[in-house]
Amino acid sequence: MNERLEIDALRALLAIAAHGGVTRAAEHLALSQSAVSHKIRRLEQALDCDLLARRAGGPLFTEAGLRLCDYARRIVALHDEALAGLGKKPLSGIIRLGMTEDTATSGIARILGRFTRLYPDVQVRIRTSQSLNVQAWLKARELDVAVMQVFHHDIQPDDMILFEDTLHWVKSPDFNLDVSAPIPFLSFDSQCFYRQWGLTDGQSQGHRLNTVLECPSAAGIQSAVRSGLGVALLNGLHVTPDIEVIADKFPQPPAIAFVARTATSRRNPVVTALIEEINQEGQSTIPLKAVS
Repeated sequence: MNERLEIDALRALLAIAAHGGVTRAAEHLALSQSAVSHKIRRLEQALDCDLLARRAGGPLFTEAGLRLCDYARRIVALHDEALAGLGKKPLSGIIRLGMTEDTATSGIARILGRFTRLYPDVQVRIRTSQSLNVQAWLKARELDVAVMQVFHHDIQPDDMILFEDTLHWVKSPDFNLDVSAPIPFLSFDSQCFYRQWGLTDGQSQGHRLNTVLECPSAAGIQSAVRSGLGVALLNGLHVTPDIEVIADKFPQPPAIAFVARTATSRRNPVVTALIEEINQEGQSTIPLKAVS
């Protein structure tokens, strides 16, 4: 067999999958649309099959295209791992990374595992806490990179958006919500921006929230909600079928986003490599998208 699958063409295919079409993939890759289309045609010629469905309103990929995306993720990952591992100038150093619980248990953990395999001489030191603590550590220059949640309107120009999510008032289906009386409120600790919003803007309709539980973990809040102890604010990532979203009783919470933010004064090759790794993962697949 003389046919070859070009790495750059496979990257273009993955960009189309990540961004939902050739046009957006071209914008992301800083290429012309025709250049991206040409790369895909080269793949189709090598494999003698159609990869893009090319039907308005229909699926983006053919069955063969979906199968190639699966192969492409593995091929590109191994290619980059070999390049980094055998390169003449391996990276070394320390990255101080701050994360929230949500991001520590999301696809970021998988990315960090791959990053440490790519760059075995780089030490990644991780601290986890509520978003406001992580932001404070970054501002105090105790971190190089922060991966955390923020309200959508607080996204900064240099933030890398990992995924967006919605925030909901929730309760157990068995909990009897009486808005005329003080409402038992289940919250994260004082450094949670959900809690701060809930106890200010969240009470703007005259509701009286009475904090009956403070817990630093999402699993603890979920358990308390399911037990019928009160109402809480949870993002869509943690709203499961046995938890009821409360509609039309409280002010609508703002949208949120999970972002990667760097300390500008501490940009270095090691930090840049980690950010590029996170960005590349976001291009090639959708593992970090929250369920809303």
